[in-house]
Amino acid sequence: MARKKCIAMLLAGGQGSRLSPLTTSNAKPAVQFGSRYRIIDFSLSNCVNSGIDTVGVLTQYQPLELNDYLGMGAPWDLNLRFGGLHVLPPYQAAKGGDWFKGTANAIYQNIRFIKQYDPEYVVILSGDHIYKMDYSKMLDAHIANKADCTIAVINVSLEEASRFGIMNTDENLKITEFEEKPAHPKSTLASMGVYIFTTDKLISYLEADEADPDSSNDFGKNIIPNMLGDGQRLFAYEFQGYWRDVGTLGSFWDANMDAIDETSGLKLNDPEWRIYYRHSYNSPLYAGEKAKIHNSICGDGDMVNGSIEHSVLFNKISIEEGAEVKDSIIMSGATIKAGAKVEYAIVDKGAVIGEGAKVGGPKADGAELSVIAKNVTVADGKEASGIVTEDVE
Repeated sequence: MARKKCIAMLLAGGQGSRLSPLTTSNAKPAVQFGSRYRIIDFSLSNCVNSGIDTVGVLTQYQPLELNDYLGMGAPWDLNLRFGGLHVLPPYQAAKGGDWFKGTANAIYQNIRFIKQYDPEYVVILSGDHIYKMDYSKMLDAHIANKADCTIAVINVSLEEASRFGIMNTDENLKITEFEEKPAHPKSTLASMGVYIFTTDKLISYLEADEADPDSSNDFGKNIIPNMLGDGQRLFAYEFQGYWRDVGTLGSFWDANMDAIDETSGLKLNDPEWRIYYRHSYNSPLYAGEKAKIHNSICGDGDMVNGSIEHSVLFNKISIEEGAEVKDSIIMSGATIKAGAKVEYAIVDKGAVIGEGAKVGGPKADGAELSVIAKNVTVADGKEASGIVTEDVE
């Protein structure tokens, strides 16, 4: 069979503990986003829109819902006979097996999958970022630079730079130094966790890394520094569009609110760059005669009889008469009963906010985001704030 020019390996096995309780029983890439999507839909849609038709999704932590969601890849046109979408969990091999020990080890354990398609180039992606990016343009730059590895970067503020892996480059964007979360950054070019490797170099360095007992088996800590130390050709590719790491509850809330803001650059209904997703429920939104919906996104099958302001609702949600939802994210199957107030909060799937109950409070500088965990009930007339993982009675 003909070889593939480029395939993608999508890392989707992280625990996402900073996003708890949304990730207590669910892989982070499978967390709902923007009314009808999952976080992983963005990386998968980027692949499809960039002409990459072979994607290995490496799963590990709480994979059941993610695996079920991905299926055979049909929603992303990735149900192909040669290529397509493949879910790649850790497995037992003849010489033993192990959980993925790091990002590099995860790819190492799937070298046979890469070799099966004999690609010239491999794109390494994370399944937990919200962005729209044409990887084909990055690949063109990689080829033009005769690069061994190209790393996508985005300009951040100097104050933020110490939270990222920072690339120091020359005037041609050739990387001269990589610093992981430097206390005193020399540059503001932050790694986006998107890499393109020339395949033979990738495999060579993965094999050497696996043979090193002292390695953390991580791209940022080991593979990239080792390649730089050996004088390989590494280049930065500067990305200009919207990108957000939704690794914390606060950044997850921010990104969902960006989906409402037409000036944010995150345009979910852009016909030129579709975000593909798996349709799980198709039924119209019902807005009753007393419903008030302003500056919000609502999902399929919602029953709205209350007031919604600057919020994101997923599907099959009930907002009863007199209920008020503001600056909040309400996930699938949740119920906000009559007279309840929810403000600056995330209400996870299946949660019930009782009649006259109050969740959260006004969003202000320093205000704490409240989170009601999956299937939790806040009883009638009760108040709840902060991270709530048990029923409030």
